[in-house]
Amino acid sequence: MIILSEKYELHKDLKNDRQVNFGNFSPLRIKLINGFLAFSCAFFSPGKDIKKDKKKFVSYDGKKITATIYEPKNIGQNAPCLIYYHGGGFFLHEANSHHRTVCSYAKNANCKIIFVHYRTAPEHPFPTPAEDAYSALLWVHEHADELGIDIDKIAVGGDSSGGALAAAVTLMARDRKGPAICFQMLIYPVTDYTQTSNSIKEFFDAPGWSAENTKQMWELYLKDGDKGMLSYASPMSAASFSNLPPAFIEIEEFDCLRDEGNNYANKLQENNVDVTLKQLKGTVHGFDMNGDINITKQARVERANILKIHFK
Repeated sequence: MIILSEKYELHKDLKNDRQVNFGNFSPLRIKLINGFLAFSCAFFSPGKDIKKDKKKFVSYDGKKITATIYEPKNIGQNAPCLIYYHGGGFFLHEANSHHRTVCSYAKNANCKIIFVHYRTAPEHPFPTPAEDAYSALLWVHEHADELGIDIDKIAVGGDSSGGALAAAVTLMARDRKGPAICFQMLIYPVTDYTQTSNSIKEFFDAPGWSAENTKQMWELYLKDGDKGMLSYASPMSAASFSNLPPAFIEIEEFDCLRDEGNNYANKLQENNVDVTLKQLKGTVHGFDMNGDINITKQARVERANILKIHFK
């Protein structure tokens, strides 16, 4: 574990935060981290203003997947909804911070959150996480009345690898003539398996997530190959970027994955997709895991405000 806070000119809110490069993830380390993450999430409480519920849906292979539903206690029926996919390199489970983040979206955007507990690599490599993600969209659409959701106001979103899943779901819905998606919110997304961008070379050892982590992520996620569906793993590999929902893409200044988000935004814009691209200065991948600092609070509010605009 290497502390890199002094190498990069970080935002003032992050300078006193312990920014590190975590190095390689061994199989044992992945299991230990996932065990810790599960423990940290087990006692998560959304607070007095947010209601929490759990449901199960059936994925593409007949397996039951859990979704946690967060919604403001005063929300009415026929409400807007964000289906959310957490980050973690496709192999880590969600963190407590992911739940805190989506609860802030629910509160500030006055929407329901469907938080998808998709299966992860290495036990479940591609295409399982992507198919779980798409199955969640089908389930929400099919059970919209029961869930109190407006089928015309279903958005998808995610951070990091969860951003890749959200982007993949928009491609799958278009290609498979699936449910309409009104908006996609991609936070420092993974988009390109080639690992050839300038930022992955320039910020190879950046805090939060490194080029080494990225290489390992793709080896684990694609260990069984792409099954002829590479674009659903690596959205930048899509043959077409047209007829996709409007997007908000946030990228971080010192992130080896920064240019993947920027390049994906450019591809969408070139194909007449409405895109808002936001680069935060002095930030790193996963900076918002610390929910107590001002820059995280501000970023969450801005993302929620964008959601509200697209839910109107």
